[in-house]
Amino acid sequence: MLFLLAHERPPPRRIKPPTEVTPALQRVLDNLHVPAFVKTPAFQIVAWNRAAVAVIGDYAAIPEHGRNMLRRVFHPDAATFLPHADDMRRTCLAAFRVDIARAGASEEAAALVDELMETSEEFRRLWAENELRTHGVRYRRLVRPNVGELVFETSVFSVDDSGGLSMFVLSPVDDASARGVEQLIRELAK
Repeated sequence: MLFLLAHERPPPRRIKPPTEVTPALQRVLDNLHVPAFVKTPAFQIVAWNRAAVAVIGDYAAIPEHGRNMLRRVFHPDAATFLPHADDMRRTCLAAFRVDIARAGASEEAAALVDELMETSEEFRRLWAENELRTHGVRYRRLVRPNVGELVFETSVFSVDDSGGLSMFVLSPVDDASARGVEQLIRELAK
Protein backbone atom coordinates (compact mmCIF):
# COMPACT_ATOMS: atom_id res chain seq x y z
CA MET A 1 0.00 0.00 0.00
CA LEU A 2 2.98 2.32 0.20
CA PHE A 3 2.76 2.99 -3.53
CA LEU A 4 -0.73 4.42 -2.99
CA LEU A 5 0.57 6.79 -0.36
CA ALA A 6 3.30 7.86 -2.77
CA HIS A 7 0.68 8.77 -5.43
CA GLU A 8 1.61 5.79 -7.56
CA ARG A 9 -0.63 3.25 -9.17
CA PRO A 10 -0.69 -0.25 -7.70
CA PRO A 11 1.17 -3.11 -9.39
CA PRO A 12 -0.63 -5.02 -12.15
CA ARG A 13 -3.45 -7.30 -11.05
CA ARG A 14 -2.56 -10.89 -10.46
CA ILE A 15 -6.06 -12.37 -10.67
CA LYS A 16 -8.95 -11.14 -12.79
CA PRO A 17 -12.19 -11.10 -10.78
CA PRO A 18 -15.20 -12.76 -12.35
CA THR A 19 -17.95 -10.73 -13.96
CA GLU A 20 -20.63 -12.93 -12.40
CA VAL A 21 -21.05 -15.01 -9.27
CA THR A 22 -21.48 -18.73 -8.76
CA PRO A 23 -25.01 -20.10 -8.48
CA ALA A 24 -24.28 -20.91 -4.81
CA LEU A 25 -23.37 -17.29 -4.03
CA GLN A 26 -26.45 -16.03 -5.88
CA ARG A 27 -28.57 -18.36 -3.70
CA VAL A 28 -26.97 -16.83 -0.59
CA LEU A 29 -27.91 -13.36 -1.86
CA ASP A 30 -31.43 -14.49 -2.76
CA ASN A 31 -31.99 -15.96 0.72
CA LEU A 32 -31.17 -12.68 2.44
CA HIS A 33 -34.19 -10.48 3.15
CA VAL A 34 -32.09 -7.32 3.42
CA PRO A 35 -30.31 -5.50 0.58
CA ALA A 36 -27.10 -7.24 -0.47
CA PHE A 37 -24.83 -7.15 -3.49
CA VAL A 38 -21.44 -8.40 -4.67
CA LYS A 39 -18.73 -6.16 -6.13
CA THR A 40 -15.30 -6.49 -7.70
CA PRO A 41 -12.17 -4.72 -6.37
CA ALA A 42 -12.87 -2.00 -8.96
CA PHE A 43 -16.30 -1.55 -7.32
CA GLN A 44 -18.25 -3.01 -10.24
CA ILE A 45 -21.54 -4.55 -9.03
CA VAL A 46 -21.82 -8.09 -10.42
CA ALA A 47 -24.72 -9.59 -8.42
CA TRP A 48 -27.55 -8.42 -6.16
CA ASN A 49 -30.74 -9.59 -4.52
CA ARG A 50 -34.38 -8.57 -4.68
CA ALA A 51 -34.13 -6.37 -1.58
CA ALA A 52 -31.25 -4.46 -3.20
CA VAL A 53 -33.42 -3.89 -6.28
CA ALA A 54 -36.23 -2.57 -4.07
CA VAL A 55 -34.04 -0.28 -1.96
CA ILE A 56 -31.10 0.73 -4.16
CA GLY A 57 -32.40 0.21 -7.67
CA ASP A 58 -32.54 -2.37 -10.42
CA TYR A 59 -28.97 -2.99 -11.51
CA ALA A 60 -30.25 -5.17 -14.36
CA ALA A 61 -31.89 -2.05 -15.84
CA ILE A 62 -28.59 -0.14 -15.71
CA PRO A 63 -26.04 -0.64 -18.48
CA GLU A 64 -23.09 -2.66 -17.16
CA HIS A 65 -20.79 0.38 -17.34
CA GLY A 66 -23.09 2.23 -14.93
CA ARG A 67 -23.13 -0.55 -12.31
CA ASN A 68 -20.10 0.87 -10.56
CA MET A 69 -20.31 2.13 -6.96
CA LEU A 70 -17.82 4.95 -7.53
CA ARG A 71 -19.59 6.16 -10.67
CA ARG A 72 -22.85 6.16 -8.73
CA VAL A 73 -21.61 7.99 -5.63
CA PHE A 74 -19.70 10.58 -7.67
CA HIS A 75 -22.67 11.16 -9.99
CA PRO A 76 -24.08 14.69 -9.61
CA ASP A 77 -27.50 13.29 -8.62
CA ALA A 78 -26.13 11.09 -5.80
CA ALA A 79 -27.09 13.61 -3.12
CA THR A 80 -30.79 13.10 -3.96
CA PHE A 81 -30.75 9.58 -2.48
CA LEU A 82 -27.63 9.75 -0.27
CA PRO A 83 -28.15 12.38 2.43
CA HIS A 84 -24.50 12.04 3.45
CA ALA A 85 -23.06 11.74 -0.05
CA ASP A 86 -19.84 13.53 0.91
CA ASP A 87 -19.02 10.96 3.60
CA MET A 88 -20.05 8.12 1.29
CA ARG A 89 -17.74 9.39 -1.45
CA ARG A 90 -14.82 9.69 0.96
CA THR A 91 -15.25 6.23 2.50
CA CYS A 92 -15.90 4.51 -0.85
CA LEU A 93 -12.82 6.03 -2.44
CA ALA A 94 -10.61 5.17 0.56
CA ALA A 95 -11.87 1.56 0.47
CA PHE A 96 -11.43 1.44 -3.32
CA ARG A 97 -7.76 2.32 -2.87
CA VAL A 98 -7.34 -0.53 -0.37
CA ASP A 99 -9.21 -3.01 -2.56
CA ILE A 100 -7.16 -2.28 -5.68
CA ALA A 101 -3.98 -2.40 -3.61
CA ARG A 102 -4.91 -5.88 -2.40
CA ALA A 103 -6.02 -7.17 -5.79
CA GLY A 104 -3.43 -5.37 -7.90
CA ALA A 105 -4.20 -2.74 -10.49
CA SER A 106 -6.31 -3.50 -13.50
CA GLU A 107 -7.00 -1.66 -16.73
CA GLU A 108 -10.59 -1.38 -15.51
CA ALA A 109 -9.57 0.38 -12.27
CA ALA A 110 -7.10 2.66 -14.07
CA ALA A 111 -9.73 3.64 -16.66
CA LEU A 112 -12.27 4.32 -13.89
CA VAL A 113 -9.82 6.58 -12.04
CA ASP A 114 -8.95 8.42 -15.26
CA GLU A 115 -12.65 8.89 -16.10
CA LEU A 116 -13.57 10.23 -12.67
CA MET A 117 -10.49 12.47 -12.55
CA GLU A 118 -11.76 14.05 -15.76
CA THR A 119 -15.44 14.32 -14.84
CA SER A 120 -15.57 15.00 -11.08
CA GLU A 121 -13.90 17.83 -9.21
CA GLU A 122 -14.85 16.16 -5.92
CA PHE A 123 -13.17 12.92 -7.03
CA ARG A 124 -9.97 14.82 -7.94
CA ARG A 125 -9.94 16.51 -4.53
CA LEU A 126 -10.48 13.29 -2.58
CA TRP A 127 -8.07 11.29 -4.75
CA ALA A 128 -5.33 13.80 -3.92
CA GLU A 129 -5.89 13.18 -0.19
CA ASN A 130 -4.68 9.56 -0.58
CA GLU A 131 -6.88 8.26 2.22
CA LEU A 132 -6.84 4.51 2.86
CA ARG A 133 -9.57 2.77 4.83
CA THR A 134 -11.15 -0.65 4.77
CA HIS A 135 -14.90 -0.94 4.39
CA GLY A 136 -15.44 -1.84 8.03
CA VAL A 137 -18.86 -1.44 9.59
CA ARG A 138 -20.48 1.84 8.63
CA TYR A 139 -23.89 3.35 8.95
CA ARG A 140 -25.53 4.49 5.73
CA ARG A 141 -28.61 6.55 5.17
CA LEU A 142 -30.66 6.31 2.00
CA VAL A 143 -33.71 8.36 1.12
CA ARG A 144 -36.41 6.55 -0.85
CA PRO A 145 -39.73 7.86 -2.15
CA ASN A 146 -42.76 6.71 -0.15
CA VAL A 147 -40.70 5.56 2.86
CA GLY A 148 -38.29 8.42 3.57
CA GLU A 149 -34.93 7.90 5.21
CA LEU A 150 -33.68 4.36 5.82
CA VAL A 151 -30.69 3.71 8.08
CA PHE A 152 -28.46 0.68 7.52
CA GLU A 153 -25.43 -0.87 9.10
CA THR A 154 -23.18 -2.12 6.31
CA SER A 155 -21.14 -5.28 6.64
CA VAL A 156 -18.66 -6.37 3.99
CA PHE A 157 -17.51 -9.96 3.54
CA SER A 158 -14.75 -11.33 1.32
CA VAL A 159 -15.88 -14.10 -0.99
CA ASP A 160 -13.36 -16.95 -0.82
CA ASP A 161 -11.72 -18.16 -4.04
CA SER A 162 -13.41 -15.43 -6.07
CA GLY A 163 -10.58 -13.24 -7.32
CA GLY A 164 -11.34 -10.42 -4.92
CA LEU A 165 -15.13 -10.26 -4.82
CA SER A 166 -16.80 -8.78 -1.73
CA MET A 167 -20.39 -9.06 -0.55
CA PHE A 168 -22.06 -5.99 0.97
CA VAL A 169 -25.00 -6.54 3.31
CA LEU A 170 -27.13 -3.59 4.43
CA SER A 171 -28.93 -4.43 7.68
CA PRO A 172 -31.67 -2.05 8.84
CA VAL A 173 -30.69 -0.57 12.23
CA ASP A 174 -34.19 0.17 13.48
CA ASP A 175 -37.79 -0.99 13.10
CA ALA A 176 -38.73 1.96 10.88
CA SER A 177 -35.95 1.10 8.42
CA ALA A 178 -36.87 -2.60 8.47
CA ARG A 179 -40.52 -1.72 7.77
CA GLY A 180 -39.38 0.60 4.97
CA VAL A 181 -37.40 -2.21 3.33
CA GLU A 182 -40.39 -4.55 3.61
CA GLN A 183 -42.66 -1.91 2.09
CA LEU A 184 -40.30 -1.33 -0.84
CA ILE A 185 -40.08 -5.08 -1.48
CA ARG A 186 -43.90 -5.34 -1.45
CA GLU A 187 -44.14 -2.40 -3.88
CA LEU A 188 -41.64 -4.12 -6.16
CA ALA A 189 -43.83 -7.23 -6.25
CA LYS A 190 -46.85 -5.27 -7.54
